[in-house]
Amino acid sequence: YDIDAEMACEVRRKMDTFKKALDAVAPVFMRDYTVKTRTVEKGILPKEEAWKLGAVGPTLRGSGWAYDARMLGYSAYGELGFEPVVEHGCDCYARTLVRLREVYQSVELVLKALDGMPDGEIAVKVTGFPEGEGIIRVEQPRGELVEYARGNGTVHLERLKVRTPTFANIPTLLVMLPGCELADVPVITLSIDPCIACTER
Repeated sequence: YDIDAEMACEVRRKMDTFKKALDAVAPVFMRDYTVKTRTVEKGILPKEEAWKLGAVGPTLRGSGWAYDARMLGYSAYGELGFEPVVEHGCDCYARTLVRLREVYQSVELVLKALDGMPDGEIAVKVTGFPEGEGIIRVEQPRGELVEYARGNGTVHLERLKVRTPTFANIPTLLVMLPGCELADVPVITLSIDPCIACTER
C-alpha cells in the first residue's frame, strides 16, 4: 500500500498530536518518584550477561549494548541517520527509558521517511512462488525477529521457522529474578515486555 500526498499530510498531523500526548505523559516515566522506586536497581541484567544470554531489543540496549537490527540498513533505515537508543543502567528503569526514547525516535523516523519519500511505484513487487530459501532479521518493538523460509515452487512453504524477540529475552529472567522481592516479579517480568503467545511451544 503506497502513501500519497494527502495521506502524508494526515500522518504528519497524527504524529504532531501523538508527540504532544507523549510529551504530557513522558515526565511521569522519567521523573516520578513511585515509578523510579519500583524500577531503579530492580531486575539487574549486567551488560556481559545480556549479551551471553542472547537478549535483544530494549532488553539488550538497556544493558548498554548499541545493537539494533535496523543498523543493518534494511528498508530505508540506512538513509534516515538511524542510531540505536542505549541506556547503561542495566535495570527495569533503563529498559523503560529505552522504550520511551524509542517512541520519540519513531516519530522522528516517520517524519524523516515522509520527507524523503520518492515519487513513483513501490520498489519491490512480489510475484509467483519461488524455490529456494532465505532468512531475514528485522527489529520489532520487543527486539530482533528472525524468520527463515524455504520455498518449493508451490503455494505452500516447505519450511518456516520464526524466532520471536520474547523467546530470545525469556532466558534473561534467570538472571534478573533470583533474590528479588516477590512484589518485584511482575515489574521485572514486564520490563522485557513479554508476548506470551510468542513463547508458546
